[in-house]
Amino acid sequence: MSIRQLSISAVILFSIAFTGCNDWLYLEPEDGVIRQDFWQSKEDVNSALIGAYCSLLGNTESGYYTIPELVFTWGEIRGDMVAMGSRNRSEYSYIKSGDILPANRLFRWNAFYRTINNCNTILEFSGDVLKVDASFTEVQLLGYEAEAYALRALMYFYLYRSFGDVPMKLSATTNDGEEFTVQKTPKEAVLDQVIADLLIAYDNVVFTHGDDITDKGRITKYSVAAMLADAYLWKKDYASALTYCDFIINSGKFTLVPNNQDWFTNLYAEGNSVEGIFEIQFDRDFLNPYYSLYRDNRYLRANPGKMEDLFPLDPLADPDSADIRADGGSFNSSDNYSFWKFVGLNEEEARDRDQSYANFIVYRYAEILLFKAEALNQMGNTDEAMQLVNIVRRRANAQRTTNYVGGYSIEDVDLYILEERTREFAFEGKRWYDVLRFGRKNNYGNKELIVDMILNSAPPEKLQTITNKYRDTLFHYFPIHETELEANPKLEQNPFFKGL
Repeated sequence: MSIRQLSISAVILFSIAFTGCNDWLYLEPEDGVIRQDFWQSKEDVNSALIGAYCSLLGNTESGYYTIPELVFTWGEIRGDMVAMGSRNRSEYSYIKSGDILPANRLFRWNAFYRTINNCNTILEFSGDVLKVDASFTEVQLLGYEAEAYALRALMYFYLYRSFGDVPMKLSATTNDGEEFTVQKTPKEAVLDQVIADLLIAYDNVVFTHGDDITDKGRITKYSVAAMLADAYLWKKDYASALTYCDFIINSGKFTLVPNNQDWFTNLYAEGNSVEGIFEIQFDRDFLNPYYSLYRDNRYLRANPGKMEDLFPLDPLADPDSADIRADGGSFNSSDNYSFWKFVGLNEEEARDRDQSYANFIVYRYAEILLFKAEALNQMGNTDEAMQLVNIVRRRANAQRTTNYVGGYSIEDVDLYILEERTREFAFEGKRWYDVLRFGRKNNYGNKELIVDMILNSAPPEKLQTITNKYRDTLFHYFPIHETELEANPKLEQNPFFKGL
């Protein structure tokens, strides 16, 4: 289904408790029905908002990839952390070999635009409830709208980093006959809109929804601040990024999960820990897709060579004092180098298939510390930046063989921060985006970071071809899927892929 078809009739909203997404609320496509029969109470607004959150879990039509699958693969598949597994899935293998073509199903963005339309619908219609429900206050309305603004911004942020220029639709598609013919918006204008939406959200969103678990799974002022810090790093506005990092750090609400025997279970297996800021929530009623994709079917696995580079053995160290993020943390070598953060119950024991409900962590406190380190370093404060990196390293018991040995130039410390991000956020859907962001600095002065990363995992027979492609910055963004071009005559293919 193309984004022109994202009508209310295709947008499944859910009237549920947050722990399950099984009771569906169907909205008819006609504008009059939507206004008259649904938007009658603050409970209706809440149901629509919960529906937007539930759309993050999947709930898209059969045959297409869901948001949890895409945020992982888009952030990892082009990087050097993952390798092809024992079973072939052509959509993955084509990207790993550099054969990126507009027909690849991984480039269908309909799941993101579905959530965007959910948010647009809330923003367009929820204000009507003020007129019919006397118990619904403007403060409550602004709070609900703030969550919708933030979710919409997060969806466009993923699209910006993955496709560059994308069509932006900021109004709801409310009937099946409505044509969606919107031309692309330049990528930097997309980023500006992301930030603008997040600033609105930040001003009006709540600090807490009343309990810790809900605060990890729904947007709060802290998760908006994390998104703003991230977006401002892409904007290269380091002072603003620093401001929002400090807001989170100074709140005292978050800390690193301690390095003890339960660290893995607390952070990854159970989720919603003291470190989590925003996590896409799964449970026994709605399992995540990762177990099926990467353990049952073994489509992708950790790249063994890269794991050895990231986590080298220290012959002088006690074997029990290894980096906790290594074997049994990020990956498990005895389990065919599976992505252990989604497979493990603890550092040694695997989940069963029906226990595949590890959350997808979008932001956690360790990232805020490294965001701040990056911002400080770019502003010339390398000493404080290194102190923050070392806080993360001490929790992880990082091996001394990976200690910093460079000079104290901004460029050297920047590379060290990137290397630490690679260890800390292995297989959390961040590797490609990190290398792209660092590589784009100084007018792509660090482009070799991207090329070198690709060469670490490219098929040997494709090295020269892939190198030439990734030296072209236009190749750093995915092509628009061919069905989108057919459905929307105002769309133009991303420049590198024209004619393919």
